[in-house]
Amino acid sequence: MTRNKAFASALCTAAALLGVGVAPASAQSSATATSCYGGAKTLTYHYSTSPVSYGTYTTSSRCNDINMRLVTDSPAGVFLYACVVFVDHTSKCNNDDTYSLHGTEWATVATDVKDGTRFVLRVGPYDTDAQNVTFQIAY
Repeated sequence: MTRNKAFASALCTAAALLGVGVAPASAQSSATATSCYGGAKTLTYHYSTSPVSYGTYTTSSRCNDINMRLVTDSPAGVFLYACVVFVDHTSKCNNDDTYSLHGTEWATVATDVKDGTRFVLRVGPYDTDAQNVTFQIAY
């Protein structure tokens, strides 16, 4: 019995010296966010008076949500409206067919989306300043 305790203690000490162990929750969240946004797709919206559809895309295990941000060099204050259509289930936008406003910070267009879900992203202008706007989606 003493021999087993000594062996277990030696294993724990070796693991600590080698840096083996469970990462803190904050480090895991950061790694998840990095891999999610690291797989982002870059697209360009060209002004239109009606929404423009992008896709069909399929969600993966990289992200739990469908996220979007603008990465354009357009004038400050340019925004786009966006929504997600889950094409295998409906032809309408999520959240009761509503659009959300998006700027340069990452924000969710749809939350808690199952892996393997097919979707289209619909994008429209906030105003006429949104002529040629580069944006990213991560899903």
